[in-house]
Amino acid sequence: MHYQADSWGYYVPVRSIGDPLERVVRLASESAVVIFSISSCCMCHAVKRLFCGMGVNPTVYELDQDPTGKEIERALSRLLGSSTSVPVVFIGGKLIGAMDRVMAFHINGTLVPLLKEAGALWL
Repeated sequence: MHYQADSWGYYVPVRSIGDPLERVVRLASESAVVIFSISSCCMCHAVKRLFCGMGVNPTVYELDQDPTGKEIERALSRLLGSSTSVPVVFIGGKLIGAMDRVMAFHINGTLVPLLKEAGALWL
């Protein structure tokens, strides 16, 4: 697998093996912070900026740059139970949710402890 460093963290191509929902679960568990994103999405950009600004180096899957991205997007929509499929954030392999949930965790002070527990934040 080819890893390409970028300003957001690591962009990783999604392998097209198996059920899309199983792939989402597997990919989400492979890094401390995983963001499923679309490169032109402003909310995706904002959540990536939030994590990078906190000193977190997320693994980012840009679904519009991957041939299996639409399948992953549909699986994320099913997982969230909504039509909004990105951004979707996992911390420590656990689904946090879309931008509204990430911001709620940030505002109420529970995001930093989650990041520390997952090993994504050291201080």
